[in-house]
Amino acid sequence: MPVYGRHNTMRICSLIPGATEIVAALDLADQLVGISHECDFPASVRQVPVMIEPLVGKDGGSGGEIDRQVKELVASGQRLYRLNEDAFCRARPDLILTQDLCHVCSVTPDQLTRVIESLQHRPEVLTLSPTTLDDMIHDIERIAQAADVLAKGRALTHELRRRVDHVRATTSKTSTRLRVVCLEWLDPLYVAGHWVPEMVALAGGLDVLGSQDAPSHETTWHAVEAARPDVVLIMPCGYSVERTVNELTRVGQSGDAWRQACKQWPNLYVVDAASYFSRPGPRLVDGLELLASILHPTPDHALDPAQAIKLEASTQTGSCAS
Repeated sequence: MPVYGRHNTMRICSLIPGATEIVAALDLADQLVGISHECDFPASVRQVPVMIEPLVGKDGGSGGEIDRQVKELVASGQRLYRLNEDAFCRARPDLILTQDLCHVCSVTPDQLTRVIESLQHRPEVLTLSPTTLDDMIHDIERIAQAADVLAKGRALTHELRRRVDHVRATTSKTSTRLRVVCLEWLDPLYVAGHWVPEMVALAGGLDVLGSQDAPSHETTWHAVEAARPDVVLIMPCGYSVERTVNELTRVGQSGDAWRQACKQWPNLYVVDAASYFSRPGPRLVDGLELLASILHPTPDHALDPAQAIKLEASTQTGSCAS
């Protein structure tokens, strides 16, 4: 493998937003030659050529519509994303970052095989499949090593582990662990999995429906009610707070479940899943700190509405309001 340094720049193609955020955190954003359609942080990466086109949800649509489209395509053996092969070949990547964790989230390694074989220069392919916080932190070192900035990667992971340990030490002193339900999709309902239950535990809560290191899974309102949560966190995969609130307004108008939820659980929060929970990158640690502030609030710490809002029952509209 060639050695890359300041005078021999590596050309990196990152096809998943979490990996793109890692690349940027390692101060390698200027070496990106291709990204996915979802890579939007930091803002500087939005100037990099996009290599992936989604075949589902391109024009928005409700969560229910997106879910139906995904299930139909998967059932018929069709792919959910299209790789722009011409742009990919023009990018001439030295390092490709992809994933094999969720086939609903991005292109998978098998989709890349044919186009990679057509390249004159065979790039290194680094496949990421993190299911825990520690996996994500380890992936930072893997990417740093592949990009020949291992020292910088170790410095970043040391700081992230320090912050995780600080949250763990702080919340371990609490005598009560609130019962928490994390909803990763709204129509149908999905319980968040992988690293989210672990984050809840580190933040001093007890995830009563999710299982650490296991995939998300579909659930029902009956199961949510039976779990007797103290706190319900609404975190649709890839959604901002604003998009989630809009989705809640849409589904709230067509049924009573969400109106009842606002009344039944006084601690109902919408969080920025796209930034802090969906993507296995450094900002998962920001999400952990956000969870700790929600589960164990202090009088002098107000929530940033861009990160999280608390929902209240609106007796005037019969729906949820912030």
